[in-house]
Amino acid sequence: MKCTLTALRNKEIINIKNGARLGYIDDLEFDTETSEVKSFIVYGRSRFFGLLGREDDVIITCDDIEIIGVDTVLISADESQLAKRRQIQTKSLLK
Repeated sequence: MKCTLTALRNKEIINIKNGARLGYIDDLEFDTETSEVKSFIVYGRSRFFGLLGREDDVIITCDDIEIIGVDTVLISADESQLAKRRQIQTKSLLK
């Protein structure tokens, strides 16, 4: 199945472990050497119309994706795994 980034941005991400809606795909990360998609990124929600910043971004690796459907992307990940990924991503940016 072929899918463009524009089509992916219109798909909502739902975690099947707890039924939580995580939002829509905002960005993706890929390896330039292998041309392989590594993860999808969902930007954090804005706080007070963006004046107070926003919440942490959620990074979903391709290993967590169960199925990409017509309207949704179903993932299987614990909330603690997603939080750890946010912390690791933040630490690596500071180095």
